[in-house]
Amino acid sequence: MSLGLTLARRGLRVAVVGRADRPHAASAAAGAMNGCFGEVTPHLLRSEHGRLKLAMDFRATALWDGWEEGLLQESDEVALRTAKGTVVILNTVGVPEIDTEGFKAIRTALDEYKEPYEDIDPADVPWIHPAPTHRPLQAMFIPGEHAVDAPALLRALSAALVRNGGTIVDDLVAEVLLDGDRATGVRLTSGEVLSAGHVVLATGAATTKLLGCLPEELRNKIPAVVAGRGVALMVRTAAGTMPPSVIRTPNRAFACGLHVVPRQDGVIYLGATNEVESQVGTTAAIGELNLLLSGASQMHDDLVNGWVERILVGNRPVPLDGFPLLGRAGVDGLWLMTGTYRDGLHQSPLLAAEMAARILGEQADAELDVFTPVRPPIEAMTRDECLEMAVRHTLGSGYEHEWRLPDDWPPMIEKHFRSAFGRSLEQVDPEFVPPPEMFIFADDYIHAALRTYYEAHRGASGR
Repeated sequence: MSLGLTLARRGLRVAVVGRADRPHAASAAAGAMNGCFGEVTPHLLRSEHGRLKLAMDFRATALWDGWEEGLLQESDEVALRTAKGTVVILNTVGVPEIDTEGFKAIRTALDEYKEPYEDIDPADVPWIHPAPTHRPLQAMFIPGEHAVDAPALLRALSAALVRNGGTIVDDLVAEVLLDGDRATGVRLTSGEVLSAGHVVLATGAATTKLLGCLPEELRNKIPAVVAGRGVALMVRTAAGTMPPSVIRTPNRAFACGLHVVPRQDGVIYLGATNEVESQVGTTAAIGELNLLLSGASQMHDDLVNGWVERILVGNRPVPLDGFPLLGRAGVDGLWLMTGTYRDGLHQSPLLAAEMAARILGEQADAELDVFTPVRPPIEAMTRDECLEMAVRHTLGSGYEHEWRLPDDWPPMIEKHFRSAFGRSLEQVDPEFVPPPEMFIFADDYIHAALRTYYEAHRGASGR
């Protein structure tokens, strides 16, 4: 929608295809934090590609005021932002290797970018009132990181696109059409054909099946996109109160940490889980709901008296190597703009401008060329780091679930995880290093997709 609007504003003829109800989309279920520094982790800062992703988030943050202003002028929405700033808390639920180090990494990145923030007394954080066993140890306030009302944003984008001459087609693409080495349009599930000089797949977790139009040798060199299924809750608080800001923990257990985002009229967004799966999902597992409901006491012990108004399920687009797919998809006229995992909504103004420049043959940021879809696997950590991260985050999820074990059990469990995950890593590939989520959560389909992708690049990479 953002790219379509950007191109329509430039006077191009644009059609955006997709079902209006967005059954599998991540954005429709997103807490929509304008998260830049709040998403920082130690591993992100140690990786060249991770630091580039942070730089993209930082650039996107600077665009949001103008982006919001334009959308409000071109739609019937009166506001898109729902939170003023972000409070990051470090509480007693997590583990030092994840939560404490994550909290330090956020501060390190803020200092490096000279971004304003303030250390605050956790007792002074508005609204927060956790259970006594979950009280925060530290807290910081980041005034420049807000949140967006995702449904309002999607309505504004739709209205602005139409008012700028764009067309919205309430259907799904069944097939991308090629004529030789050039994309010529798409065939819809209704059978209708739309012809176009450029086709952009911004299709999230559904992307890979639409790449069947490409020759197999080329298709195998593009990392497949799988689903990071996430579950969140819309909760009406008992007293009708909301925090003025986002309140969140550092990232945990391969997810974006526990967070509360104010929406409106005493309703808060409580999120979110993350399970990497080969197929998109539309339902929530009981264990995921239990995790969110038990986690609520980390934020406010009175949430148990609130009401769950809606269960949200979305599917984040996760490429096999964990990094975005931005640019030409190996044939003329076919582009990918997806694979952004948890950053797509926040980065949308930036990515729309960058992709529009590429499509129109204008100057674009060459640094982002590393995310071209046809590429060797991006490896953001060593095998030892990958294994250690898999073990630590899996153990950390146990503490987040408030497990109660004999004191001598966690070391035995850690030894078992290290052995089992090590074998799984070797079975996936003895040389390439996937993101930890891809071999500890993943099913046989994802493991097979990884092997296919690695084999397509083994000779070219010198391995």
